[in-house]
Amino acid sequence: MTEQLTKKVNRAVRLIRVSVGDETVEVSYSGGKDSDVILELVKMAGVKYRAIYKNTTIDPPFTHQHCRDNGVEIHNPTITFLKLIEKKGFPTRRARFCCEKLKEYKIMDMAVQGIRRDESTARTKRYDPNDPVICRIYGSKKNHVSVILPILEWTDEDVAEFLHERGVKAHPLYYDEQGNFHPERRLGCIGCPLASTAVSDFKQYPKMLRAWIRAGKVWWETHPNASSHQKFGDVYELMYHNLFCRSYEEFETRVRGGLFPEQGLDCKKFLEDTFKVEL
Repeated sequence: MTEQLTKKVNRAVRLIRVSVGDETVEVSYSGGKDSDVILELVKMAGVKYRAIYKNTTIDPPFTHQHCRDNGVEIHNPTITFLKLIEKKGFPTRRARFCCEKLKEYKIMDMAVQGIRRDESTARTKRYDPNDPVICRIYGSKKNHVSVILPILEWTDEDVAEFLHERGVKAHPLYYDEQGNFHPERRLGCIGCPLASTAVSDFKQYPKMLRAWIRAGKVWWETHPNASSHQKFGDVYELMYHNLFCRSYEEFETRVRGGLFPEQGLDCKKFLEDTFKVEL
């Protein structure tokens, strides 16, 4: 292990020990590479912990097995993701109701989370490396959690080196057919609107797109007064807009054809052709 990474590991272990003390801490485990890192660091720190995976019901294959292999508790939600769509429609960057119901809720008073500033520009701005212990509120002030962030300043290279040196096997989807580890790969909810990989996710798992659409149809038919009905003709148009358009004006031009309506787009056919699935 390089000297630089060794220093980061020692700081992380020390932070966990000092912050947790004799209490029991939750390891917020998602199945991803960063979760494997914080679980290993907590073990190295020798503190009492419960590793908990909050089942989103739309995580990639092998995630549950990876949790079981690592002794992680699987905490099932009170409602599935698809049922949420039936009640609320498709989630978007602005309407993140799925995160609130499936991931962002309190279980224990203290948690270790594998957030890294290196993951995005937004996280670089949001998190201060000099403040690795924050208070997170879920819904109301009584549901506050003390969150320890031991790997804020770690890079993908740090993660890959640490897992290799510690002999930790990551989720199978991080490895290619030759067994090479790819830390740049993303592991998360299939089709997540907050990620830039929704289209590639659905190309890899087209049956999941069909499940989204079917649940969306239920919402569409049971919520005739929803504002989406004023802009879109059906759920196929709404899904096309969410996946491929940066604005409603762009959607209008592409789908309605602008001055040339005969050149408009059949969104259902486009989705079926793009994702190779019958909708």
